[in-house]
Amino acid sequence: MPSALVDSIRSVPLFADLSRSDVKAIAEISHEVFHDAGRVVIDEGESGASFHLILEGEADVLVGERHVRRLSPGDYFGEISLIDGGPRTATVVTTTPMLTIAIPAWRFSKLLDRKPELARALLLGLCRAVRAQSGE
Repeated sequence: MPSALVDSIRSVPLFADLSRSDVKAIAEISHEVFHDAGRVVIDEGESGASFHLILEGEADVLVGERHVRRLSPGDYFGEISLIDGGPRTATVVTTTPMLTIAIPAWRFSKLLDRKPELARALLLGLCRAVRAQSGE
């Protein structure tokens, strides 16, 4: 397992509290995906199928018709749907060719079934993200 891949995944706050072996397990179920410029990677309101961590390229996040932000290497999206399988809360459209690490939700769910201790660490990561967004 490439160390750079494990380090990239561990840089995501959601995964920061996981052990190195748990992050390796996540890396084993992930794969790289290339997206052409102008491609809708995820579509607001659609069911979530995967989490993406951007390795190269950029994308815009849209909520409705409103531009919310630009994503670049190191940014990620799809973490909420990865956990709850619910509909996407935004649309992500590539502005340049983009390479991501993708973690399919169905494979992630099976990993959690095999390693339930991951769930507690993920809850801590989610709590930290919610606190950061609320200013706590």
